[in-house]
Amino acid sequence: MRPRLTQPATPLSRHAESRMGHRGIPSEAVEMVMNYGRIVYTRGAIIYAIGRNEVAEALAKDHIHLEEFEGVQVVCATDDDRILTVYRNHDFRKLRPKQGRRFTPQ
Repeated sequence: MRPRLTQPATPLSRHAESRMGHRGIPSEAVEMVMNYGRIVYTRGAIIYAIGRNEVAEALAKDHIHLEEFEGVQVVCATDDDRILTVYRNHDFRKLRPKQGRRFTPQ
């Protein structure tokens, strides 16, 4: 598994910076989620997330420990990839697209 980011860090909105501070999520977590997390296009946004599967895959393939980042989700805008917010949530059910509707980025 290779990191997806080849550019400098994605810009954070002021809201995302504030939320990260309040929630105790370090910028390293955002970087790891965007490099190794799953990508989901749902609810009009791009969401990067690390769950159990990503933790196991990174450990098996690249010997990278992502346990401390499990559950971190990064929400990005579809038009400019700006990070809108960051939170920790272990429930991934809302990341599934609604039945019959799929969002595809342009």
